[in-house]
This record gives sequence, structure tokens and C-alpha cells, in this order.
Amino acid sequence: MARCPSTGIVERRPEINQCECANQGRRAKGRMMAEPGSARSDWTPSGEGVERRVLADSAEMMTVEFRFRQGGVGAPHSHPHVQSTFVGSGRFEFTVDGETRLLGPGDSLIIPSNAVHSCKALEAGSLIDTFAPRRDDFL
Repeated sequence: MARCPSTGIVERRPEINQCECANQGRRAKGRMMAEPGSARSDWTPSGEGVERRVLADSAEMMTVEFRFRQGGVGAPHSHPHVQSTFVGSGRFEFTVDGETRLLGPGDSLIIPSNAVHSCKALEAGSLIDTFAPRRDDFL
């Protein structure tokens, strides 16, 4: 079984990776709920001491896991996507539009569209980021 990303309805046909979206009369495109431990992509290098993998995506949204070694850096950058970041483990120094904060496990932040942001892993750790809309450059 898988859950439709558009309606939340459980799809009872596990052989497909899409669902019949009954409320909208169309097929929802993207990754629905997958088996535990599965991901849409393999680990990909994503900067100095950083790697990422796409966990789920649709045209409207994408969830990505990042792993950082201690000292790993997310270089300053910006993008048109709104980004939500959740710290799964480790300690990080985040700078967003010139404001710096220290974040640890369970902390989160929202990064507005086009805001220049960066991070540094003070300890090895992981982040779960959500982007809206999807970052096609990560596919």
C-alpha cells in the first residue's frame, strides 16, 4: 500500500508508484509513501563533507536528506524555492540573510525564497530539508 501525496488516500495497488487521485480525476505524479528505509535516489556528493539523497518528490514539493561530516559545509547560495530544514542529529551553524544561529537535534527553520543561506556542521549530523516547489536540479 502507498499513500497519495495529493489526497492522503491509501492506494491498495503497490505495483504502481502513482495513484488514482479520485478527488481530482487525475493521476498524482511523484513518489508516494515508500517502504521504510527506501529512498528515491542514492547518496550524491553535495559539497565539502556533505552528501544528499532525495526521499520523496512531486512537482510541488521535495524532501531531501543531507548527511554532514564534522566540518562539512553547505556553501552560501540562494534559490527560488522555500526551504524547511529539520535537524535530525548533530549541531549546525546556519546563516540566513546575514543572521547566524546554532541549531541542534529537533530544531528547525524556514528559509525564504531567494534568501542567501549556508551552514556548517559543528558535529557530524543529518538534516531533512523540504523544498517547495521541487528542486529539479536534485533529480
